[in-house]
Amino acid sequence: QVQLVESGGGLVQAGGSVRLSCAASTRTFSNLAMGWFRQAPGKEREFVAAVSRSGDLTNYADSVKGRFTISRDNAKNTVYLQMDSLKPEDTAVYFCAARFTGTTNYVFSLLSHYNYWGQGTQVTVSS
Repeated sequence: QVQLVESGGGLVQAGGSVRLSCAASTRTFSNLAMGWFRQAPGKEREFVAAVSRSGDLTNYADSVKGRFTISRDNAKNTVYLQMDSLKPEDTAVYFCAARFTGTTNYVFSLLSHYNYWGQGTQVTVSS
């Protein structure tokens, strides 16, 4: 079992920045590929960004590429999502997700790939 807790969400104006954090309770954080997903009202959960266990491989949805940055600090068991140049369409509940990969340095972009999920944090971007 892996417990994930997101934080850092809130209300921000368009063009502003927010950094989300996801803290993991596991002792094997370095063996987890991590990802961020988001879900807006009335829409399905969608991929946002992902990072491999070593932090050197990343993938982003086209809608956030160049604006969002995913990173991780394995010493702190934490993954981050730096969100810059925010748009109203970024408004959603943001979820942290993890997949156990052992020593394999993969990055995953599908919802079905992930084993563990946080409860989500709301990000609202005003016009």
